[in-house]
Amino acid sequence: MKNSWKKIGLVFFSTALILAGCGDGGDKAENDTTSDETKTYKIGVTQIVEHPSLNAAFDGFKEALKDAGINAEYDVQIAQGDSSANTSIATNLVTSNVDLIFANSTPSAQAALAATTEIPIIFTSVTDAVGAELVASMESPGGNVTGTIDNHPDAIPNTMKFLKEELNVKNVGMVFNSGEQNSRAQVDAVKEMLKDMDMSVVEASVATSADVKQATESLLDKVDSLYIITDNTVVSALESVISVANENKLPMMVGEFDSVKRGGLAAYGFEYFDIGYEAGEMAVKILKGESKPADIPVQIPQNLKFIMNKDTADTIELKIKDEWKAEFIE
Repeated sequence: MKNSWKKIGLVFFSTALILAGCGDGGDKAENDTTSDETKTYKIGVTQIVEHPSLNAAFDGFKEALKDAGINAEYDVQIAQGDSSANTSIATNLVTSNVDLIFANSTPSAQAALAATTEIPIIFTSVTDAVGAELVASMESPGGNVTGTIDNHPDAIPNTMKFLKEELNVKNVGMVFNSGEQNSRAQVDAVKEMLKDMDMSVVEASVATSADVKQATESLLDKVDSLYIITDNTVVSALESVISVANENKLPMMVGEFDSVKRGGLAAYGFEYFDIGYEAGEMAVKILKGESKPADIPVQIPQNLKFIMNKDTADTIELKIKDEWKAEFIE
């Protein structure tokens, strides 16, 4: 009888252990699944200034994460053109231990990288990622940074060709902040290109958005067109440039579509929403653990188009030709 009770006890004890093990495993799996489905990632967002193009890029980034089913909480901080604030924002985001940093502009990305080499950084609205020393190369970024640039290789050549062949321009006025690496790179690219085109660049440098109108006015007797690139300082005060250009019937090419919508004459460009969305797709891969920034190539804009503003053309009394094959913004 004693041996029988002993056997029953052993069976009971073994069964209890098995059931307990199954129960623990089931609860853990369920908890893990629930955790995956409900996890909220903390995304730090640093943006140098507020203007429609950068805002559209951020909208695209958020849409990509939403479409991928990523739950995100955004800590959005905008420097409003202040370099000290830009640095502080990057430091604050690192201190708050975000899961990923979305850097929307070259200065924002540079400050973020200076603040951390551990937290993944995805940038967009950057013109020259290699020149800004954000990545080792476009194909193999290395480190903790990758993203999408806003510089299509055909945009500047097409713009200069249009000014020369269609508008007979000789002198191109460029207003920009020489402290922005992305702007300096674009101006240098234009100057290099015009060496063989019998055209020249006349520069006007600004430090803040308050300087933009006066700098533009300083070019009036020296140029026969303007080209406003993707300079954050100038684009944030674009209306002041538009007013000067239109009053003096000066054709003003711009670097992106939002500036055409605001009153620029024309642009070879793309939607900033799109490059923001593409940056968001990169972020999804990183947050899901499918890839690392070092292994994701930097991407250029995918859809380059020529777009014009008819109202602006009418204002400066420019006749639009069918052969330009432009898309129009009324």
